[in-house]
Amino acid sequence: MKNYLYLFIFSLIIACQPKTPVPFEDGLEKYPVLSQVLENKDKYKVQILYTQIERNEHRNPLMTDFSFNLDDERYFYPASTVKLPVAILALEWLGEQDIEGLDVNTIMLTDSIHPSQVPALVDYSAADSLPSIAQYIKKILLVSDNDAYNRLYELLGQDYINRKMAEKGLANTVINHRLSFAASPEENRMFNPIRFVDGEGELIHELPARKEERIYSNAEVPVIGRAYYSGDSLMEEGMEFTFKNKFALSDLHGTVQRIIFPLAFPDSERFNLNEEHRNLVLKYMSMMPGESDYPNYPQSEYWDTYSKFYLDGNDKNPVAKNLRLFNKTGQAYGHLLDASYYVDLDKGVEFFVSAVIYVNEDETLNDDLYEYDSIAFPFFAELGDYLYEIETSREKMIPADFSELRFVYP
Repeated sequence: MKNYLYLFIFSLIIACQPKTPVPFEDGLEKYPVLSQVLENKDKYKVQILYTQIERNEHRNPLMTDFSFNLDDERYFYPASTVKLPVAILALEWLGEQDIEGLDVNTIMLTDSIHPSQVPALVDYSAADSLPSIAQYIKKILLVSDNDAYNRLYELLGQDYINRKMAEKGLANTVINHRLSFAASPEENRMFNPIRFVDGEGELIHELPARKEERIYSNAEVPVIGRAYYSGDSLMEEGMEFTFKNKFALSDLHGTVQRIIFPLAFPDSERFNLNEEHRNLVLKYMSMMPGESDYPNYPQSEYWDTYSKFYLDGNDKNPVAKNLRLFNKTGQAYGHLLDASYYVDLDKGVEFFVSAVIYVNEDETLNDDLYEYDSIAFPFFAELGDYLYEIETSREKMIPADFSELRFVYP
């Protein structure tokens, strides 16, 4: 009889304990757009990857993944998210050179020898009006500057980028073109000559013009939409993305994780950065545009959430400084993406979340009729709030130490 009584009491205790919410199943009542998207996952081609973080006795991270509709074989256009690994790999390349006088702030002069190439001999956004790897990375991570990405893409070349990503276990990635720049697949395999010089104009290091023979393309021929505009002409067929970039959500998520928690990965899968270079990436990933001096970004054009979609990219009000998203976003062809390490420095909240959504009701590309404002941005804002609420209700045995993430901006 006693055993039955003990079992009854134990079952009551269990029943009275708060239920741990199942991500993407429980607690969605307050989030109408998020619920709509999850219920219509095929229409919106949504994929989500969310990582909860616990800390062991040494405060090292223990990560548990939750996913929704994740499929690394299903193509989506990654837009500007490819800029993050290229920025990081530019620093890895720099460390490999081991040349005296060559560092992140060394003047980088890009020349041109082909009609499809454009030189870059000045950068008026910099304090000294001269281009450098550091300045390009800053503009990439603050406002997703296309030209800055193109310059680092031209520095590294396709072979270096794709080989390095594969070596790090990020094998569902193909980076093979400049952004917002008209060039054929062959022209995207041609790379500008580049010189690094000191303040007196003396040569420190030089890269000749290069052309790579290997062709990087998507194995299957991905087609998106039912029609697209090419200039003013409507093409009554889907757009082919064979020679467009690919960056699977798991690889994007893993890239952010590797820069935040490098020691959680084997040596061979880490980005090989020194502390200075890693801190440079972390600082600019988390900085708000208005906290920058060079360039100076006006709040009217580049508000706090300009590239922080989980904090509501449409909300132009200032964001509390205790909230920091170490992230990279993308937006193109009806796709909206954000891969973030989301931190509340005051409350000890931390988690990773990466997501992609496709909003194109008329299935026509390049007509500028995408449901970004009505569906995509609200989806990300609600997803951020939803996961933040889950995290604030989770009890953690050992708190995180965010001391290395408290940067002085700018």
